[in-house]
Formats: sequence, C-alpha cells, structure tokens
Amino acid sequence: MHPDAWLVVIDPQRIFASPDSAWGSPMFPGIVEPVRRLASAAGERTVVTRWVPAAEPQGSWEAYMRAWPFAAVPEGDPLLDLVPEMEGLANEVVSLPTFGKWGYALQAVTGPLPHLVLAGVSTDCCVVSTALAAADAGATITVVTDACAGSTPDNHEAAMTVMSLYPPQITLATTDEVLAP
Repeated sequence: MHPDAWLVVIDPQRIFASPDSAWGSPMFPGIVEPVRRLASAAGERTVVTRWVPAAEPQGSWEAYMRAWPFAAVPEGDPLLDLVPEMEGLANEVVSLPTFGKWGYALQAVTGPLPHLVLAGVSTDCCVVSTALAAADAGATITVVTDACAGSTPDNHEAAMTVMSLYPPQITLATTDEVLAP
C-alpha cells in the first residue's frame, strides 16, 4: 500500500452486515479478511466510518427514514455498532448521517487532497457516494474491489462499473494489487 494513502473502511456496522438486517449485505463475510489485511498494512492511516441516523432528518432524509423505520434508532443502539471483526481497526472513527463520508470530518483526519483507499459496505450506496464526492473534490481514490460488499452481487458490479468510468481520479484494484510492493 502506498505509504501516503489512507485506508477508509466505510460503515462496517451490524446494520449493513447482519443477515437479519433489511440492509445486510450477503457479501459482507467475504470482505472481512481483505479489510483486515489492508488495515494491517495501513496501520495508523486507517479510518473507520459509521452511518448514523440524524436526530431530526431534514429534506429527503425525512422520507427515507419513513421508508426504513427500523433504522431510525438512537446513537448507541447495537444496530449501529461496528461488527466485532472490525473493532479496533482504527483510532479514528467518523460518524455521519449521510451516505457519502467525504466532508469536513474525514478531511480533518486525511487532509483535503489525500489518496484514499476505500473498502467497506455498501458498494452501491455509501462507497460510491464517498468515492465520487472525494474524487470531485480532488482526492485520489483507489476502490478495493474485493474489500467492498454491495447490497447484492449485481449491485456491487454496477457500482464498480460506474466508478471505473472516472480514471485517473478513481481506480479499481484488488487487495493483492493494493498491497503489492
């Protein structure tokens, strides 16, 4: 992994990982080992993000939370916890009530024009939203194809196809390619 890169592990939470959750990704178990390998290589340059519902949803988020009432839980609810396999990966955890995690809170950790290596869930929602916003702001993005889990395999592939349209700002690579010397 490039020594100046930041690994951002997007939303490795029970709400997105549990097969009992309406938002649970069937692909999540397959990304645990690649994410842990990446975090081991990135060390202190690893950031984990969490999706949390806004206390008072505004605009389109009001309708969204009405459509998904199971997710309208308070901070501290176990549904929002990191999965045990992803706890302790990072000293920095950024929690936001948005799909995309690129913004002031993440920039405060990585700087405004970083190289971000993205992994996590869901490829077709929070990962793609983060990648496009960060690239548009001038960050360099590597999306780790086998360290991201989509809502379905087809949706994962569709999001990867979209992100592959943005070179050289966004590139796709496997865990082995990212970790190659």
